[in-house]
This record gives sequence, structure tokens and C-alpha cells, in this order.
Amino acid sequence: SSATIRNDMAVLESEGYIVQQHASSGRIPTEKGYRLFVDSLHEVKPLSPVERRAIQNFLEDGVDLEDVLRRGVQLLSQLTRQAAVAQLPTLDVSRVRHCEVVQLTPSRILLVLITDTGRVDQRNVDTDIELTADQVARLRDVLNQALVGKTLSDASVSMADLAANAP
Repeated sequence: SSATIRNDMAVLESEGYIVQQHASSGRIPTEKGYRLFVDSLHEVKPLSPVERRAIQNFLEDGVDLEDVLRRGVQLLSQLTRQAAVAQLPTLDVSRVRHCEVVQLTPSRILLVLITDTGRVDQRNVDTDIELTADQVARLRDVLNQALVGKTLSDASVSMADLAANAP
């Protein structure tokens, strides 16, 4: 019954296993709660060579960090028959590590942004003009000079400034 659930939740909260961060929010496990859960997991049996190959193939098909994490969580959940959750590093603290510009056609480029947390974001951009290889290389240099080392929010402002001041 709902009263039983409320009572059980109250006990877990009073013993420090869960916490309610805001009056209107649900409860989340504390470090003590996570530790109890992990310690109560059954002994893990070694994977067979076939299972290892299947896992490797499954994860290799991932196209970016988000996809690999999504696949990994799905696989972990299937293997353990438990709930599995993963969280990407917050974007607020991510900094630009590198920008890459790849020419796909004379008037289409692929912009690739790599952060210090390993996140990779890609965008296809159609240009109004046909670009030369030298122009693509110059664009790559300008983007790296303007963005590397900046947080993503600062990089966004820098991109707007670059666009506003472009010839």
C-alpha cells in the first residue's frame, strides 16, 4: 500500500540511505545507499570468450561517446538484470579541446568539436559558397584559436562574435 511505501521510505531516509534534496523532489540514494546496493550484488561470474566478443562488437558499433554510453548501459542492464544508469560529464565544466573541419563537398563541411571530457559533437554545415582546401584549413585554425580551452558556454559566445565579425 502507499502507506507502507511511505513508511519504508521514511526509514531509509532516517538511516541515511536516501535523501530528498527539495521539498517537491523525489528521493535519491546517498553514497551510503549506493554502497549498500553495490555490496549486495551477487558475485559476478567471468564472461565467456563468446560473451566478451559480443560485448566488444556491440560497443564498437557506437558512433560517439553518448552512443557508446547508451549502449554500455543497455548492455550492463541486460547482463546484470539490474537497472543501469550513466551520466555524461556536465557541459558547464567541459572545455573545448579541439575543433576539426572536414570538407565533405565544395559547399558542405563537417564541424567536429571535441571536449576535454571526451564528448564529441558533429554538425554538417552547408555553406553559401564553395570553399577551397586552404579556406577550410584557415577556418579550422581560426576556430581552434578562438575556442580551445574555453568552456562550452564561452565558446558559444566566441562563435557568435566570430560570426558577427566575419568578412
